[in-house]
Amino acid sequence: MRIGFDASQTGLSKAGCGFYAEGLVRTLGACDGDNEYILYPTFGDHFYDPQICCDELANFRNVRMGPHHGHAEAKRFWTHPGAAFESELGKPDIVHANNFFAPRGLAHARLVFTLYDLSFFENWSWTTEANRTGCFEGVFRASVSADWLVAISQYTKERFMHTFPHYPEDRISVIYPASRFGDGHPEKEPSSAKLERRKFWLCVGTLEPRKNYPAILAAYAELRKRVGSTHPLVIVGGAGWMMNIEAEIRKLKLGGSVALLGYTGDAVLCWLYRNAACLVFPSLYEGFGMPVLEAMSCGSPAIAATGSAFREIVPDGEFSQLLVDPLDPFSICDAMQLVHRMPPAHLDSLGEIARKRAQEFSWSRSARSMLEIYRRVAGSPKLFG
Repeated sequence: MRIGFDASQTGLSKAGCGFYAEGLVRTLGACDGDNEYILYPTFGDHFYDPQICCDELANFRNVRMGPHHGHAEAKRFWTHPGAAFESELGKPDIVHANNFFAPRGLAHARLVFTLYDLSFFENWSWTTEANRTGCFEGVFRASVSADWLVAISQYTKERFMHTFPHYPEDRISVIYPASRFGDGHPEKEPSSAKLERRKFWLCVGTLEPRKNYPAILAAYAELRKRVGSTHPLVIVGGAGWMMNIEAEIRKLKLGGSVALLGYTGDAVLCWLYRNAACLVFPSLYEGFGMPVLEAMSCGSPAIAATGSAFREIVPDGEFSQLLVDPLDPFSICDAMQLVHRMPPAHLDSLGEIARKRAQEFSWSRSARSMLEIYRRVAGSPKLFG
C-alpha cells in the first residue's frame, strides 16, 4: 500500500495533535517494511505551520516527502482539488488526515480520519470562532466522507457517536496515544527556575480556556492560605488564545510563586515531569489528556478531572483521590493539599504505580492496530460513493 500521511502539525511547536501524528508515523516508519508512506507537510486550509520540516521523519527508507506548498497555494490545492489531485498527492491508496481537515476529491484513495476531541462543539466559549468553525467543518465532512475513523479514546468515540449518530460505529476504532518519554530519555534542568525534586507543582498545556488555568491558580492561592507555605507552581505551555494568565496571577497576588516557562524542549519537560511533586491537570475537556500519561510515564502522580478520558488513563485505588471536579477550585485544592502532605518517598511509590500503568500504552501496539485498519480499509469498498 501507499499511505499518504498528514504531518502538518508535527513542527517544532507541536501540541497534542502533532505528538500523536508524529509518534504514530515515526513508529510505522520503523516497524513497517511492506508499505510506503508519503508525508504531507501542508494539509488543508485550516492549519498551516510555516516552519514545518518533516526531514527527520522521512529518514526511514519507506517514508518520503509529499508536495509542500506555501500558505495560499496550500489552501487552493486542498480546497479546490483538480483532476490530477490524487496524482499530485503521489497516488496514495489511503490518505490519513490528522489535523481536523477532511479533503475532498479522493476518487480512489480511502480516507482515514483521526478524531481527537469535540471540545469545539461541546463548549464554543473555549476557542475562537475561526478555530471552532474549521474544526466543525472538518469533523462533519469526515462523518459523511471518511472510510474509517480513528478515535484517540473511548470517550472521544462516544462523544462523536452521540453527535453524529449516522456514522457506522463499526468503522470507528480507538487507538490510544503513548508517552514519548521513557526511562532513557535525556533530561535537562531548566535554567530559568531553581527547583528542588518533589518540591514544585507542575502544569503543562497551551494557555487557553479549556486548560482551566484560572481554577488552577485559584486552587493554588487557596492552598497557600491553608498551609501557609507551599511549593512553587511551574506552568509550561505556549501562548494560545483568549487567556491572560499574567493578569490572573497578579489578581491573586501570586507573582513570586508562579513560574511561567513557556514552551519548553522535551529534555526540560522530561526533567520537570520526573521531579515534580505532582502534575496538576484538571482540564475542562480532553480527548485523551497526553500530559497526564507523560507525567505518569516519568514516575509522577497527576491530579486530573473526573470527566473526559482521564479514567481511561489513571490507575485505580489511591489515584481516585486525585480526580477532581474541574469546576470547583476547592476540590482541586483538596487534592493538592493531600499531595502536599505526602513525603517524597510516598510520592515515589505512587509514581512507580503510575509508571507501570503508563507502560500499558505503547506506540508499537498502536502502530500495529493502525496497520490493521489500513489493510481493512484498503480491502473494502469506499464507504461513501
